[in-house]
Amino acid sequence: MIGAFDAMNAIGLVAFAVVGALKGANADLDLFGVGVLGMLTALGGGILRDVLAGRVPVALRTTADVSVALAGVGIGVVLARAMDGRLRDHAAVQLPDAVGLAAFTATGALVGIETGLSPFGVVVLATLTGVGGGSIADLLLGRVPAVLHEDFYATPAVLGGGAFWLATVIGVAAGRATLGCAAFVFVLRLVALRYDWHLPTV
Repeated sequence: MIGAFDAMNAIGLVAFAVVGALKGANADLDLFGVGVLGMLTALGGGILRDVLAGRVPVALRTTADVSVALAGVGIGVVLARAMDGRLRDHAAVQLPDAVGLAAFTATGALVGIETGLSPFGVVVLATLTGVGGGSIADLLLGRVPAVLHEDFYATPAVLGGGAFWLATVIGVAAGRATLGCAAFVFVLRLVALRYDWHLPTV
């Protein structure tokens, strides 16, 4: 039976690979550039997660993560060819982005708990796993990472990581806490998109 980590990791990989590929197509990159951006968006957050947790990244230990991410890139390329116009604010980008954020936030929080990190460490790991790949993609595209200036994005990951830690403290099983965290982050992100939530600027 597939575990909570493996399920969320696979979902996050596919979702973020699609997002990265669509971002690359939106920036008029060639097929290689689209592939690179898709792979880094998918794998970047997990690599950050594992390095901070003091272990060799899963993506470098097996071919499974790379294979799943490549499949996601393929889906993204097909979607990009089937759509016309700008993709940045299209549901084809925003929905899988919310899915990837939710799934990777949950895997980061789960690894943080399993590694014995403090509550702060769990939240940091959850957040960096959720937003890391997209931030790397934005830097490669020559722009300030969206997480630093655009809408209500990293906040769901921060709150999701905190909720995960709290759930485990009160005795919720890790599997259920993982699913609950992912659902919470996903719903919160969609609500933020629906109502155009933004944090105040200085």
